Amino acid sequence: MLSTTPRTTLGREKHRGSTDRSDLHEVLDTGLICHLGVVVNGHPMVIPTGYGRVGETLYLHGSTGASSLRAGGDGEVCVTVTHLDGIVLARSIFHHSVNYRSAIIYGRARLVTDPDERMEGLRALSEQLAPGQWDYVRRPSRKELAATAVLALSLEEASVKIRRGEPKDEEEDYALPVWAGVLPLVTSWGEPEPDSVLPEGIDAPVHILHRE
Repeated sequence: MLSTTPRTTLGREKHRGSTDRSDLHEVLDTGLICHLGVVVNGHPMVIPTGYGRVGETLYLHGSTGASSLRAGGDGEVCVTVTHLDGIVLARSIFHHSVNYRSAIIYGRARLVTDPDERMEGLRALSEQLAPGQWDYVRRPSRKELAATAVLALSLEEASVKIRRGEPKDEEEDYALPVWAGVLPLVTSWGEPEPDSVLPEGIDAPVHILHRE
């Protein structure tokens, strides 16, 4: 079960909330990009970035010189992940909506300094975007690791909100001669595009060719 705190308690559309931790994992594990919210020099900043999950910890990374990463490792943060699953077209413009799955995680991120945990976090980030790639390519060098900051955020304080299904119109609007329904949004991977300087004879690996 997800914890209930003032920050994670839904104010509107409470029936769309989920306290099932498996729903949180599903939203995170099927996403690619999150948005990291931090306060930098007294001002809010929201950064799109990659992430990865290991158990009940979310890992994020970036340049050690990034102000957002420095702020994230020294204060409260908010991380969001959203999937847009479809446009809900109603009979009235007021009741148009979207089908979605979203998660919000609150907490105090910590800068990861343990070498083994840093590598575990970086592996999780890599595998989130391209499963199988971590074991296929060269690992980060000492210089590259020194230039990379890794943040860890507990999933202890999180909320999940999901909308599925058809439009909800006013009763009198159901008689209108207007089409209503859902326009699903489906995303898929295209054909791999090789690097322009890739030598002949090097084909894309199986884990890239067969990416679902």
